[in-house]
Amino acid sequence: MDQHGTTFVNEIKKAITESAFVKLALGNYKGAEEGLKQLYIKPVLIKNKQLLAFNYRYKTRDIFKNFEVEEGLSLVEGYLAGDFNVATLFSIQEEMILERSAKGSFRLRTKQLEEKKEANLSHNKEKKRLILAKDNLYLHELGLTDEQGTVFKNAQDKYKQINQYIEILSSLIKELPEGTIKNVVDMGSGKGYLTFALYDYLLNHQQKANVIGVEFRKDLVDLCNKIAVNAKFEQLSFVEGTIESYDAEAIDLLIALHACDTATDDAIYKGIKANADLIVVAPCCHKQIRREIEKGKAQNELNFLTKHGIFLERQAEMVTDGLRALILEYFGYKTKVFEFVSDVHTPKNVLVVGIRSKEQGARNKEQGLRSKEQRTKSKDEVLQRIKETKQYFGIGYHHLERLLEI
Repeated sequence: MDQHGTTFVNEIKKAITESAFVKLALGNYKGAEEGLKQLYIKPVLIKNKQLLAFNYRYKTRDIFKNFEVEEGLSLVEGYLAGDFNVATLFSIQEEMILERSAKGSFRLRTKQLEEKKEANLSHNKEKKRLILAKDNLYLHELGLTDEQGTVFKNAQDKYKQINQYIEILSSLIKELPEGTIKNVVDMGSGKGYLTFALYDYLLNHQQKANVIGVEFRKDLVDLCNKIAVNAKFEQLSFVEGTIESYDAEAIDLLIALHACDTATDDAIYKGIKANADLIVVAPCCHKQIRREIEKGKAQNELNFLTKHGIFLERQAEMVTDGLRALILEYFGYKTKVFEFVSDVHTPKNVLVVGIRSKEQGARNKEQGLRSKEQRTKSKDEVLQRIKETKQYFGIGYHHLERLLEI
């Protein structure tokens, strides 16, 4: 960094030392990290120790990490010297802005504040939650909060997980035309934590929708239906059954979180057959493809890894979900695969998303539909990639392709 960059970093250190540091915002990211947009840093006090809280803001999710002050400052220096081209330091008396030009030189400007701000060291993110704990009957009846709406200590991770889930889903729903989501099915809803939260979110954002939770355990179905009645969630209901047996017709949003092994494929199959606009699954277990890889014994450049069981397991997970994404693409979905929650809360931390874009369809009508030959060519290319992937890893079949008969 040049002199301006060095001055900026020194001002950050000074603000922290003098307890004048409010926030640091880094933007205009031009690096290789997919989906990363901004980074926000603020001081927090945890167990009477000052740390720096980093909020990595991606297109579809936020990731929070806390660092010791020195380590955090070292990371900031690296980010400023690397891929973030704009940074704003907010202190209690001024705002300092650092900008990098196309030629790599820095420009520094300072703006004095008329009113003095206060540095907030609170670690409480309640105000950012889409699902609030206070006065929330279903959270209390599900055992997450007391009667006053305070989240129990042993339920903090589940509460954070619920909110991250809703943040992700809300961003995905916003990619669809307004009013698209009218019928939602949550396959394998369990105790209904996330099903209730999604209904709550839709209800409070003027998106009336019928939401159904499908669960094979009758006691959980009865419990959730009772709570839905008590909460006056009139368009939320739970039905007894399996993913495979559920008769899916009109579905706009299909969800399946932690459906084991091929049950995830059953859910995706139901969503595709129902022409769902949004399919969101968090796969759990990948036994079917692992067995295929073990049986096929393909010889390739990855044998040095897959001879170890733990690496073979991880490879099977990636191949299984990669093929699922390709199959969704074959049926006209734009796909995304990204982190759901950190390993701190649950090891099941991958979301596979398929989005059918109605806006794209509208553009196609305006610009003229692609020819049948072009569409066929595109699908043939996806099929070829599926075939090559299976051959490379020695896979005889993927359960989802069998269901869809492709």
